[in-house]
Amino acid sequence: MTNNNFEDILNNRKSVKVFDEQFKIPREEMDEMIQKATKAPSSVNMQPWRFLIVESEEGKDKLRPLIRFNTRQNDTSSAMVVIFGDMQSQTYGEEIYGNAVKHGFMPEEVKDEMLDKVVALYDSAPKAQMNDIVKIDSSLAAMQFMLVAKAHGYDTNPIGGFESDQIADAFDIDAERYVPVLIVAVGKAKNPAHDSYRLPTETVTQYV
Repeated sequence: MTNNNFEDILNNRKSVKVFDEQFKIPREEMDEMIQKATKAPSSVNMQPWRFLIVESEEGKDKLRPLIRFNTRQNDTSSAMVVIFGDMQSQTYGEEIYGNAVKHGFMPEEVKDEMLDKVVALYDSAPKAQMNDIVKIDSSLAAMQFMLVAKAHGYDTNPIGGFESDQIADAFDIDAERYVPVLIVAVGKAKNPAHDSYRLPTETVTQYV
């Protein structure tokens, strides 16, 4: 059963380090959660996020030496969701914008104008700029995935500490095209998560 109480989801999403290792999220439900996560916004709707679901023992064995001090999450979670950013996401531009026209979300003339501009912009963008774009967009999808997982009754732990220069090659992924962004451990919490302190609004906010 899905929890639709947003306040409850927001206030009770916490990072969990140890999961019930006997529990596995069904692939059908994982696909549903990923689909919901991809409702996140992205620059010019290029949707550069790519999800590698590491759930098998073989996959987790490959991942273990690459995640430094986060092996508990790897060994007990239902899955480790490795999120990559596609540095050539514009190659899906025709499919994205074409289907927007097909479903009545965008006029044909807007599609033609936008697509040419977007593809030209992304094709000519410096690598560092594209790296920033895909990482920002993919991080939005990662956060959305964690909230969706909580709504489905699962807990998560975002992990940034891993061997980012090795993880694509370990899974035979094109390291030039796909940049690792974040790993999210997901599963049923074994122990209750603890609260953490948040800085007050006046410390992190400025009005001008």
